[in-house]
Amino acid sequence: MGLFERFLTVWVALGIGAGVALGLWWPGLFQTVAAMEYAQVNLVVAAFIWVMIYPMMIQIDWHAVKDVGKRPQGLLLTLVINWLIKPFTMAALGVLFFKYLFAPWVDPQSASEYIAGMILLGVAPCTAMVFVWSQLVKGDANYTLVQVSVNDLIMVFAFAPIAALLLGVTDVTVPWETLVLSTVLYVVLPLMAGMLTRHLLLKRSAQAVSSYVTRLKPWSVLGLIATVVLLFGFQAQTIVAQPGVIALIAVPLVLQSYGIFFIGWWGARMLKLPHDIAGPACLIGTSNFFELAVAVAISLFGLNSGAALATVVGVLVEVPVMLSLVAIVNAWRPESENNTTLPNRA
Repeated sequence: MGLFERFLTVWVALGIGAGVALGLWWPGLFQTVAAMEYAQVNLVVAAFIWVMIYPMMIQIDWHAVKDVGKRPQGLLLTLVINWLIKPFTMAALGVLFFKYLFAPWVDPQSASEYIAGMILLGVAPCTAMVFVWSQLVKGDANYTLVQVSVNDLIMVFAFAPIAALLLGVTDVTVPWETLVLSTVLYVVLPLMAGMLTRHLLLKRSAQAVSSYVTRLKPWSVLGLIATVVLLFGFQAQTIVAQPGVIALIAVPLVLQSYGIFFIGWWGARMLKLPHDIAGPACLIGTSNFFELAVAVAISLFGLNSGAALATVVGVLVEVPVMLSLVAIVNAWRPESENNTTLPNRA
């Protein structure tokens, strides 16, 4: 691992601090950047995420993608966690904390809106950042692409019905522009660029691909840190103005993330998945498609609602939590690269 990767947690922590400080000191700049969006997708953040994803897309071997169907267990695990477990456990945790445990400190109306925001996060599995987490745990790039693609396809059909069921409303309007634009920006375009780059590099030599990806890795990490700075800069005023509320919302979200991860890890052990498939499979369920969740929360409950705030808190806690889970996955990597099964640890 290079300097950037070894001290990634430190860089991200500095990025969080810098984002909050800059957001308070120079709010006009962040308001201008925040306004550079289309269909709830911020184009500047999208560009930084694109920088993060591009190196992994170069590593995808289309000759190997077709073989994913021969090993469906990892894909099955991801789908079960994302669509049969995560939305319902998120709703249960929201009710437990805001209807009971935190009831003395939160009014009933706000509590209901916080729960709604949590539910929307739980029904929106991540698209973009999954590639970053997979790369950091040395996951199988081909398998990760299939997992994300199948997830996106299911989300088109399952997001609205599950969200409507858990929210108790009759009509949830899916912001199709957000869903389609995010898929194009975060999957299609970097994938096409990666395919073209890989094709050109392979004309030179097989070694050229790995050499080029190695040179790009520092830029990928810089893209992650820049994204963190922007996300925390956008919400700096909220973080300072409502620290107590943000802390309350963060508690069940963090518990949900770790709980889903360990459920996935246990399932991966039971299925005896190789580490490079098990790692991403467990991380996919813990990460969220926050653009979609925020867009729906705003359309259903309003820009200044508790639901919208809860989805924003999901954005704030995701990166630090996911980095800690990446560290866990890497710590549990088998000592021998030839050992492809999971270690016997819970």
